[in-house]
Amino acid sequence: MDPVSQGAFGAIFAQTISNKKKILVGSIIGCLAGLAPDLDILIRSNSDPLLKLEYHRQFTHSLIFIPLGALIVTLFVRLFSSKFLSWKETYFYCFIGYATHGFLDACTSYGTQLLWPFTDERISWNNISVVDPLLTIPIIFLIIIAISKKNKLITFFGLFYIFLYLAIGLFQENRAENIGQSIANLRGHESKRLTVKPSLGNLFLWKVIYEYNGFYYVDAVRLLSKSEYCKGTRIKKLDTSISFMELSQNSQQYKDIQRFDWFSQGYLGFGNQKNIITDVRYSAVPNEVDGLWGIQINPKKDKSEHVDWVVNRTNYKAKWKRFFDLILGKGCEKID
Repeated sequence: MDPVSQGAFGAIFAQTISNKKKILVGSIIGCLAGLAPDLDILIRSNSDPLLKLEYHRQFTHSLIFIPLGALIVTLFVRLFSSKFLSWKETYFYCFIGYATHGFLDACTSYGTQLLWPFTDERISWNNISVVDPLLTIPIIFLIIIAISKKNKLITFFGLFYIFLYLAIGLFQENRAENIGQSIANLRGHESKRLTVKPSLGNLFLWKVIYEYNGFYYVDAVRLLSKSEYCKGTRIKKLDTSISFMELSQNSQQYKDIQRFDWFSQGYLGFGNQKNIITDVRYSAVPNEVDGLWGIQINPKKDKSEHVDWVVNRTNYKAKWKRFFDLILGKGCEKID
């Protein structure tokens, strides 16, 4: 989730254990603790572009690391909180704020290693977008009002709004899955796996991905009072035995493909364009496969060299127009 949301969640949950006199300092500490796990983005390498993917949302986001993470933040914030709070109070605020981070990230589709080191599974519940102003902005306003009024009733109203919004996300996810399965059935496809995720900043336009016969089919569904289907496209599922036969399995690039496959939870597509492998889960327009990022393979590289990291930032003006057209239902058909 974006840093603003992480800080807001840490702050409002920390407010629940603060008294009225300490609600401001408790909110600040909770906010800082809620942000802290994302310091793992500093773990990166100029020569290995996938290192950042392996460590982001890894040990700092795991459940077992919460007590230690909270302790580290406590040692830092004691530099200014000792005048207002006891050591124990500071730690509790940090613990609550830090604990919100991994759970919030797991609600998105990116993948979070909540159970590290016992497993490297990337948990993703797919019920909210990685950026959602409809969730975050009301929470920020309620935090400010609770602080200014010193009224914890407003804090608990904020928590009610959070859990209600997450529940709506789960409900919409279930609707999207059912419609996605119906789309596959209408095409005569027996899908092996099907994943849905909300598009950027909302809970009513969803991306649907399913696998059939060596392809990933990508569509969008619009979920208001009635459901609408927005026809998409397809992309070949990556098969390294066909696409990159010339790569030695001992080469670093081949190993990097396996690492990227783990990161993308198996959703790798290959369009045979400049040897770019795409993470099919993410695109600017939900019924398209123009991935936001990917890796580029160069068979001429030395065996010890890594793949190249590719970010797709082209034609954003046109993509935003197509995205908002889908939001408005243009090009979509009603589903009975």
